[in-house]
Parts: sequence; C-alpha cells; structure tokens
Amino acid sequence: MTLTLRTLCVAALIFIAACSTSAQPALQPASTDVVARAGDWTITLAEVDERALSQSAGNYSSMRLADALYEARRAAIDDMISIHLVENEAKAQNVAVAALLDREITAKVVAPTELDIAAWYKANPQRVQNAPIDQVREPIRNLLSQERTEDARRRYIDSLKAKTTIAVALDAPRVKVDAAGRPTRGPASAPIEIIEFSDFQCPFCLGAFPTVNKVLQTYGDKVRFTYRHYPLPNHPNARPAAEASACAAEQNKFWEYHDRLFQNATKLEPADLKQHAAALGLNTAAFNACVDGRTFQKDVDTDVAAGNAVGVNGTPAFFINGRPLSGAQPFEVFKRVIDEELARR
Repeated sequence: MTLTLRTLCVAALIFIAACSTSAQPALQPASTDVVARAGDWTITLAEVDERALSQSAGNYSSMRLADALYEARRAAIDDMISIHLVENEAKAQNVAVAALLDREITAKVVAPTELDIAAWYKANPQRVQNAPIDQVREPIRNLLSQERTEDARRRYIDSLKAKTTIAVALDAPRVKVDAAGRPTRGPASAPIEIIEFSDFQCPFCLGAFPTVNKVLQTYGDKVRFTYRHYPLPNHPNARPAAEASACAAEQNKFWEYHDRLFQNATKLEPADLKQHAAALGLNTAAFNACVDGRTFQKDVDTDVAAGNAVGVNGTPAFFINGRPLSGAQPFEVFKRVIDEELARR
C-alpha cells in the first residue's frame, strides 16, 4: 500500500503563526545526488523534488524563495522517510498499514474532556478573541484532538526512527544576521547562535516565550541568544515597550524587564512600563527620563531596518546560525534545527 502525506499525518489546526552569524552559502546538490538515508534506503534530490515541488506555494508565502524551497524539500524528505518506515514496520509485522496506524496512533489518543476544553479556553483568551466558550467549544475540542493525534503520530514515527540510522545531507540556506551589540544570553563561544526579532505586544511572541526558555534550559552553554526589536505598526504599545526595555538594559536589567513584560502581557501602557521598572528595583528617575526622552528610539529603528534587510515581515522571527525560522514554532522544530547544526559542527 502506498501512503500519502494526508493518510499518514493528521495535521493540527493552525492557531500559531507569525504576528553576527557567519553565514555560509548552501551547497547545491545535483538531481542525482543522495540527500537522505534511512538505513540502507536512499533518496535522491530528484525523488525529493517530485514530491516537494508539487506542494502549494501558499504554504511558504512569507518566506524567501530559497528558504521556501529548502523547507518544502525537508518536509518531503521527512514525509518520505516516515512513509518508508511505516510501510517496512507493517511488512515486518505482517499487518496492513491502516491497521498498524490505528493500533499505534489512533487507539492511543485520549479524547479531550470538558475540563481539558475549559482549561485551554481559560489559558488562551487571546486566541479565541474572548468569544464565549459555547461558541468555541467544538473548535477547541477538534484542536486538542488533532494536537493529540499529531503528538501520538510524532512519538510513533520517532520510535521507528530511533531504530534506524537517519541522515540528511541537504544544506540549509543561511542569512548573515548581526547581533549588533544587543542584549545576549550565553557564551560568545557557543556553537549555536540564535537571534530573535520580536514584539512585546505580539501574542505569537508571547506564545514563543516559554519555548525559547525551554531551548535555553535544554541546551545551556551551547546556545548564545540575542534579542532584537521589531515592533509592528499595528501594536501601539510595542514600540514604547521596546524603547523601555532598552532603558532597562542601560541599567543592566534587560532580561529581567524582558521577562516581566512577557509575564504581564496585558500591562504595556506607559504607566505600566514605569511601574515594571520600579518593581524590578531600577533607578526610576533615570529610567523615566530615558523613556520620556525616547533615548533609544534610533536603536529600535536600527533593529527594524536590520530585520527588514534580512527578510523579517512578522514576529517572532528567529535566525539559528543564520537559518530563518518564522513564527511561534513548537520546541521540536527548534530542536531539529539546533541538533542538525550541532551535528554539522
């Protein structure tokens, strides 16, 4: 039985989106080159492109052409390897593919309860735009079911991959992005450099905040993380918050202030920005003068211009060793890229 991506993978309902690196040119493989292996099974670029180039360009509309082509190829490779492993496992167990998937994935998904739905609703008021729960109960139920199905699918595919040697030789396109002396966490010698362009009022940046923290906690000194500003014009409090955080940085309190803003995402009015500084023990007279005088307006302008120059058109936007990653992606996406970069070194 030949599987399609739609047969194998139940896609989650998408609620998340997007509201100096030594960049090396990506190697350009020939169509006959092997770009991926799963055990003894190989995939050539021509085979990848047969699948990748049939995808809708709309799936990658916000990306540069080079990035979109790479992501389409990687998605095709992951899909082809997953299909191959599932078909091999079904053959080894002498069962139909559909029966295997039902037993290993569908049967292991626990249906969301009313308590699950209520908890998600309470934790995500912005994502439902404060609609009454009766109006969004079924979409939330479907979302949770799809997320759990996708989690079960991923765990099962990962278990199959763990028993097979997987290698991908497709090199990612890279962009040269300068840290520009902005606030940074992690050692300068770290093999992984992550630069984020972000907006304190962006709900998707807020969604990415715990994921970034998990990345930093997981990889420790292997990551150097830099924050740059990209306040969107439709977020009136974003630019004042960005300038205020730069004033906090002047007193060596950027990260404390950064964390506090994301932890109090509904409190970004001018008075709130000053109250946050006071709560953190900053010199309020100096901080207030800095904010009122817009001391760091040009620095924020510089960050926005830098973001525009490297193709940022929404937030959050990340560059991992120069590899673009857009939107509030799950931890697994960051992990894949970081692990590839560590292996590459």
